[in-house]
Amino acid sequence: MNNFIQNYKIILKNLRNLDINTEIFNQIRTPKLSNLEIISMNITAEYMSIDIECHLFRLIKGTYLQGLIERSVYNQRKRKLFGLLENIRMTLSNTFNEFEDYFEVDSTPLEVCKNSRASKSTICKEKDFSFLDKGYCASQT
Repeated sequence: MNNFIQNYKIILKNLRNLDINTEIFNQIRTPKLSNLEIISMNITAEYMSIDIECHLFRLIKGTYLQGLIERSVYNQRKRKLFGLLENIRMTLSNTFNEFEDYFEVDSTPLEVCKNSRASKSTICKEKDFSFLDKGYCASQT
């Protein structure tokens, strides 16, 4: 058993404890995987930084999930469940952050415009708190 399946089972168990109604659209045939299982696959893939679905389905190969869903069906159902997935993310983040007052944000510098155009740029100059910093990042060049 690989790490994906172990993480998937843990996330699925926690999602079932939330008791969220996941039946948001009618399906003619009963699918082999429930909507909650699709959502937990998606959250597990994001948690493990799996961006490519080919890699996700390579990890699933040889496990009990292999024959239960195809890649195209996974994509279609994942797109239909996007709104529900966002609600679940908000619910999870509210339960995790219930007693927290301070949060750290880890970010990387993002180039908005070249330094030569910085004086003429009007991006992020509407509010005082959104002024951009000028600088040079060797890892981004």
